[in-house]
Amino acid sequence: MSSSILLKDYAQWELNAFLWISLITVTFLLLKKVIKLFTLWFQAKSIPGPPCSSFYGHSDLHSRRSLTEVLSQSHDKYGSVVKLWLGPTKLLVSINEPVLIKEMLLKAKDKLPLTGRAFSLAFGQSSLFASSFDKVQKRRESLALELNGRLLETENVIPTRVVDSVMDRIHGIMVKGSSDCGVISQKMALTMLGATIFGDAFLAWSKATVYEELLKKIAKDTCFWASYSVTPYWKRGFWRYQHICTRLKCLTQDIIKQCRKNCKLFFHLDQSSDNETSKTGMETALGGPSCSDVPVPDNLFSQGLIGRLNVREEPCANLMGVMFHGYLTMTGLIANVLARLATHQEIQDKIYKEIIMARKGSVKQEQQSVDKMLLLLATVYESSRLLPAGPLLQRCSLKHDLTLKNGVIIPGGAVLVVPVQLVQTDKCSWGSDSGQFNPYLFCQRSESNLMKCAINRALEEDVDPRDTSFVLKDPNDNAAFLPFGSGSRACVGQKFVIHGVATLFASLLECYEIRLQPGSENNPKPTLNNCVYQLFTSPEVLFVRRST
Repeated sequence: MSSSILLKDYAQWELNAFLWISLITVTFLLLKKVIKLFTLWFQAKSIPGPPCSSFYGHSDLHSRRSLTEVLSQSHDKYGSVVKLWLGPTKLLVSINEPVLIKEMLLKAKDKLPLTGRAFSLAFGQSSLFASSFDKVQKRRESLALELNGRLLETENVIPTRVVDSVMDRIHGIMVKGSSDCGVISQKMALTMLGATIFGDAFLAWSKATVYEELLKKIAKDTCFWASYSVTPYWKRGFWRYQHICTRLKCLTQDIIKQCRKNCKLFFHLDQSSDNETSKTGMETALGGPSCSDVPVPDNLFSQGLIGRLNVREEPCANLMGVMFHGYLTMTGLIANVLARLATHQEIQDKIYKEIIMARKGSVKQEQQSVDKMLLLLATVYESSRLLPAGPLLQRCSLKHDLTLKNGVIIPGGAVLVVPVQLVQTDKCSWGSDSGQFNPYLFCQRSESNLMKCAINRALEEDVDPRDTSFVLKDPNDNAAFLPFGSGSRACVGQKFVIHGVATLFASLLECYEIRLQPGSENNPKPTLNNCVYQLFTSPEVLFVRRST
């Protein structure tokens, strides 16, 4: 009897101890969060910004207007560094002064956790798109070396068959009655990027259209599902999204299999998994068994890019991430260049003359020397300046506070943004016509010609980059040029994308003239309203083959 009472008392004591430990632990965690919250509020108190009367932040300010417009008005009133509360624990700090932006982008090396979640949900664990800079630094350096080496290897050559493949797809679109710049640019971006990464096998790949549709669907939904703090396994829509991602993985495996024997980028692949990978990938892409367990080596470029493969990384994750990010970036840039050339025929004519002159000076007839096509490169720069890939450039410092030169201390974990549209249309950095398309902003006269112009006083109204007395400015010398970011986490493929898009248009404009569809001349044009571009439907264009 006594042993039974003793056992009962012992069990009750154990239960009470467990409850007390749980209570103390929960209380400690809650106190830690409360202290962290008050610390954040105290640190952010010194940062200027609009007053916040609601516990839920300034959500009412940007619920009726775009966030860029809110930031524009806030900067005008409060200065170069402005804070907004997106919630009780979510602090957003916006910076619009180029000097401070450059400093911040050098110090804030991390990206928002949302970015890492978005890529991991869509493509699997990856060491190239993680939020922490420490985890991605080595892979980024390897990728930059590979991309820059690819430029030297190809000597700026885009084979004629790539342009022919692009035009075949464009003609197929026009037959269906749709020829707006947005749709055409998607085809051009995917074809060029796929041919560059996978080789000629991608041009004949019958599933390229399906691959593109999957990329667009993932781009539409990825941020929504990544915004959940807890992965929403209970939602049916999430599983539909995961099915789309799985199909993309399997199609990626399929194109790897097809180009494995011909594309030298995959010289490190394990030949023993050829049959298994292709068979399983094809089955899943067509609705068959799952391919999530198929070991596909993640050798996008060379072994240096892979290094020591983390056991948590999933095959093809880095490859799909590069395709996804590159496709979105290049699509926006190509669409803007198309629209600018179609609406500025005089610029297009000068670029065509520039292409012909560069062609005459080339040793190889199939080579496009885009380095000599200054106006073409300046047009690509200017197009990316006026309409960057996104309105905001986002960074954060996950662990440490940031102290700027002006004395402002930004708490660690705060969302740091640069309103790119505001900075890249600022009159102080770009002149009084900063909202107008002007590729000559990136051209300047050489020093030897300045004295001659001062003597003759016979300056032309427009700069002609075909004149050897002009040189192309490096856009990165201007701290306000940020379409590819800047600092530690800048886009490693900037040079690759700029030269790739320029080479594509050099090959395209040599054979075709880009014109607006009849009747599109009267369509509303993008307008600058409060330093924010108001966009309309993409213009419809025609490709007219040149007679010579």
